[in-house]
Amino acid sequence: MMNMEVRAMGNRYLAQLRHPSLAPAVHAHIITSGFTPFPLLLNRLIDHYCKSSNLPYACNLFDKIPKPDIVATTTLLSAYSAAGNLTLAHRLFSATPFSIRDTVSYNAMITAFSHNHDGHAALRLFLQMKRHAFSPDPFTFSTVLAALSLVADHETHCHQFHCEVLKWGVLAVPSVLNALMSSYVSCASSPLVDSPAAMASARKLFDQAPPSLRDELSWTTIIAGYVRNSDLAAARELLDGMTHPIAVAWNAMISGYVHHGLNEAAFDLFRRMHRLGIQQDEYTHTSVISAASNAGLFNVGRQVHAYVLRTVVHPSRHFVVSVNNVLITFYTRFGKLVEARRVFDRMPVKDIVSWNAILSGYVNARRIDDANSVFREMPERSLLTWTVMISGLAQSGFGEEGLKLFNQLKLEGVEPCDYAYAGAVASCATLGSLDNGQQIHSQIIQLGHDSSLSVGNALITMYSRCGLVEAADTVFLTMPYVDSVSWNAMIAALAQHGHGVQAIQLYEKMLKEDILPDRITFLTILSACSHAGLVKEGRHYFDTMQAHYGITPEEDHYARLIDLLCRAGMFLEAKNVTESMLFEPGAPIWEALLAGCRIHGNMELGIQAAHRLLKLVPQQDGTYITLSNMYATLGKWDEVARVRQLMRERGVKKEPGCSWVEVENMVHVFLVDDAVHPEVHAVYKYLEQLVHEMRKLGYVPDTKYVLHDMESEQKEYALSTHSEKLAVVYGIMKLPLGATIRVFKNLRICGDCHNAFKFISKVVEREIIVRDRKRFHHFRNGECSCGNYCVYHCAIELRAEHSSSLDLNLNLIVLVRPPLPPHPRLFTFRGDTKGSARSGDGSARPDQVGPAGQNVQLVHQGSLNYNGLQVQPQHMVMPSMQSQE
Repeated sequence: MMNMEVRAMGNRYLAQLRHPSLAPAVHAHIITSGFTPFPLLLNRLIDHYCKSSNLPYACNLFDKIPKPDIVATTTLLSAYSAAGNLTLAHRLFSATPFSIRDTVSYNAMITAFSHNHDGHAALRLFLQMKRHAFSPDPFTFSTVLAALSLVADHETHCHQFHCEVLKWGVLAVPSVLNALMSSYVSCASSPLVDSPAAMASARKLFDQAPPSLRDELSWTTIIAGYVRNSDLAAARELLDGMTHPIAVAWNAMISGYVHHGLNEAAFDLFRRMHRLGIQQDEYTHTSVISAASNAGLFNVGRQVHAYVLRTVVHPSRHFVVSVNNVLITFYTRFGKLVEARRVFDRMPVKDIVSWNAILSGYVNARRIDDANSVFREMPERSLLTWTVMISGLAQSGFGEEGLKLFNQLKLEGVEPCDYAYAGAVASCATLGSLDNGQQIHSQIIQLGHDSSLSVGNALITMYSRCGLVEAADTVFLTMPYVDSVSWNAMIAALAQHGHGVQAIQLYEKMLKEDILPDRITFLTILSACSHAGLVKEGRHYFDTMQAHYGITPEEDHYARLIDLLCRAGMFLEAKNVTESMLFEPGAPIWEALLAGCRIHGNMELGIQAAHRLLKLVPQQDGTYITLSNMYATLGKWDEVARVRQLMRERGVKKEPGCSWVEVENMVHVFLVDDAVHPEVHAVYKYLEQLVHEMRKLGYVPDTKYVLHDMESEQKEYALSTHSEKLAVVYGIMKLPLGATIRVFKNLRICGDCHNAFKFISKVVEREIIVRDRKRFHHFRNGECSCGNYCVYHCAIELRAEHSSSLDLNLNLIVLVRPPLPPHPRLFTFRGDTKGSARSGDGSARPDQVGPAGQNVQLVHQGSLNYNGLQVQPQHMVMPSMQSQE
């Protein structure tokens, strides 16, 4: 009687457990009543707690069972697997005696390994299962074949399991058939496998299967397989042969078209889906919006957005999040940040992808204040969030903030990835902070991130911008893999440091390595030619862009070519290039022309270019300064005053010249005429001593670079207060004896400072590296790496004097060309001149001077003896580089 009552009570509890909401109350009643539940009741309670994600209760109940049966064990094991706790699942399975294990328990553990992407462990357990004589069932093969798809890298592996499936006679089970096809498809994606052969095996399985076995998953698997392996024709053939359209297969086809850049085909298929009434979901819409984005079709993307709003009435949470995330990216890609933010703000639910998408949009648009605001508001941050923000700060010129954020990332216990380290290195490059850059490089090596492509590319740029082009070259040569970005970075490094010939040699080597140049490559190589005065080579590379590589030159390419021609004084050719463009010249073109006019003293064209720039970019302070300097050179002080008044009226403020040098991990900044730095008086005093020694070697302050109406002594003092001089002197005072001085300047270095640093490098016997806004200058033993091409490339007016009082007005252009000094000066006579020319000190080559424009090579700058006439330079018409301080 007692047993019958216990059984009746147990049955009542079981009946009540059919209602999940009553399970906690039933469990509580069992405990308070003192009733001892039998195994079926305990298993039912454990199952309830596992399904309700209340694992602690399930574990507690399981641990109180003296000898849990295989049902309870398998239930808890599956719960551990679903929670992602593979360690506890495996521990529980290993503790289960072989005597009570069954096929279901093995299936649960194999599934756990497979779901947690440990395919090898799943395959090993399958082999163990067979060794211990446990018979696999269809579910076993479905799960183990899913695991095989994760790791298969040889077609033989798939064949072996194919044989097992045939041996056990389970190929007729749809889930097994689909899993086996999926394993062949995944294997085909391995680089070690003959993809067509593996796909042929999958297709054979599909074709030989009875139509009744081919379900939606079968069609989707084979079509998606062809898409993944880039056989879009075969995928489309299958899609068109379907008797009943399957939306997932159509989505896979559209996604394949988008992935391979066939955007128009994706649009056509999307329209066909609409006509046939095939259900479109979030995967359809995200692919089509991405196609519009990739194709640059803003209006098409907006139309799809409107179509979604009009046709989707009750979207699911997943639909809302995924489609809106893609829309945010779409709008930011076209610079429509207002629309992107509107989509973001209207989202009822957001995930981390939503926040990262709007953050990336602001970062890419250089709207750092807005990006910082979003970053602070984010409810959670992923490693991608930190990486985007660090890299964005660096690219926008906020290197110090980027480094601070990188340090904050580590302080919060987040392990930086290689992309985060690349952002930190880029921050050091922006600051020119070599010490910090080298420290981070050491951490990168310790953590094994030095093999990362992104890190290597960032290191090349960092060392280049810190003045160590040799270290950049070492990084480039030791990288395990390089791409076009790596080559571009190294070519740009050589160009910035004045090694134009080496840059060209590296470019030619790149072509021999079968790396195709892109638009950035041509920008860097044109810059290299411009910095080194390699006109012929630059024109050749510009011509090959379209002819050999099908790259249409854009405005920035034309600007580099015009800069190259103008630096060489070829204004007529520069004008012809400008007129040949298929678009109206923009600011970059006029900036290049203005720079050339400044160098050569072409006042008329220079003033015209400056006025064009003032209309196009009225807030750019450099144009006003250059125009003012040109008027000052001509002595037109009224015009100088008018330009400066125009600046005041338009609210344009001149960027103050500043230079900085890093000493013992601290950056010391100096302004022009600095009186703020705590040691500036000691700097001025030491500078006086250096100038005294420099004068003994022939240094004379070049007051023509002071374009102000003042006395000569005042001009010499003004030159001595330039920020780059103060920073160099401070570096000499503070850095160890023999250490290289590295100074960075926000404006272009002035000609007198350039000349002074040559003398200083000789006096103190140290290398001085100065990076201005254009390039690097390496001063060693009284010479500069630029070969003075950038500085003494100027126009001089000569007056020929003769006893008969015959005056000859000759225009002389002085070009300083590589290789490194001493350089021959190229003198070009303008006018109808014939005869021979010789330098005043008699050391020139006695070359012939022919018709106008003929060249004569002279070794030293000085007076000329032309047919017995002594020719002396009277005054400089236009210096090459004027002080912007």
